Amino acid sequence: MSDTVSDEDFSYILDQVRHFVRDAVVPRENEIMATNSIPDDIRGAAAHMGLFGYAIPAEWGGLGLNLRQDVELAMEFGYTTLALRSMFGTNNGIAGQVLVNYGTEAQKKQWLEAIASGEVVASFALTEPGAGSNPAGLRTSARRVGDDWVLDGQKRFITNAPVADLFITFARTREPGPDGPGIAVFLVPADTPGVSVGPKDAKMGQEGAWTADVVFDSVQVPGSALVGGTEEIGYRAAMTSLVRGRVHIAALAVGCAQRALDESVGYAAANTQGGVPIGEHQLVQAMLADQFTEVAAGRALVREAAAAYDSGADRRFLPSAAKLFCTEMAGRVADLAVQVHGGTGYMREVPVERIYRDVRLLRLYEGTSEIQRLIIGGGLYRKASKHV
Repeated sequence: MSDTVSDEDFSYILDQVRHFVRDAVVPRENEIMATNSIPDDIRGAAAHMGLFGYAIPAEWGGLGLNLRQDVELAMEFGYTTLALRSMFGTNNGIAGQVLVNYGTEAQKKQWLEAIASGEVVASFALTEPGAGSNPAGLRTSARRVGDDWVLDGQKRFITNAPVADLFITFARTREPGPDGPGIAVFLVPADTPGVSVGPKDAKMGQEGAWTADVVFDSVQVPGSALVGGTEEIGYRAAMTSLVRGRVHIAALAVGCAQRALDESVGYAAANTQGGVPIGEHQLVQAMLADQFTEVAAGRALVREAAAAYDSGADRRFLPSAAKLFCTEMAGRVADLAVQVHGGTGYMREVPVERIYRDVRLLRLYEGTSEIQRLIIGGGLYRKASKHV
């Protein structure tokens, strides 16, 4: 599967992650939900297993997994509270990959080993009040002052912002035009004067996964903070990281849906109505069948999208298709899970109630479902139009 990690070694890694998720994290889901935090011992265990850097190249202290391997782990992470994955997701994904793919050697040397170990938590600071799924509306500015850059603006819904050590920050250096979108990306340590983080957002679900606003008020960083040493990298870095992230999020959704299916099957077999297990009723069986089919289809699509990404065959349509289908699918499967459980499924501390709330966000970040439809449909149309 990978030049870095053999199939045999990855099988061992996957088995260890599966046991960690199901034995150490699943039993503590309600604790995480109630405290809105991941316990320190779980964080420590995740760091010890290398989960903060599983997608960072081995030369920088990570495990060096490719995307096909990444999605197998993501399906396991999705089996429990999404706060677990959120804890190290940006290090491996949209934030870490900017440095992996576009950082200078000096930038990689300074940051990647600490990111891979979990010593540094990196946040991807792209979304703004007026710029979400489409970065073209980005208004945070960066202007030159001598050899330095000064950043001003506000970011919103930034994952891990309350605990971040480094913000991978996208800012506009000029207005968009024929010569490009005018977006650059900067490495901004969280303790830089002028950086302030707002209170934790109170979200519908995903308790323990912290997001917050980040304000940059005349934040001055050296020229060496410009990722790749050029202003032209920012927009491309954002898009590349988001495309890879879409496949990962799709896999996460499959894991959530698998958990919802397993909870539904277990409930149908163990709980009775009128003296017989509810699973005896054909309408309940039909719901289980629909859930199973949706999960199986999502898993197959994720694996196909990851293989196409790794080979370079498709880094546009299949990632968006996987993200669109799997995140929408997880919502349908979670809804059916609540229905199978009846009134019990609406109660707090019942897994399917949490899953129902958690998966709703998956249809929003890394590009909404509507953005994925535009990418797929618009791209197919433009491709066909060239041959008319």
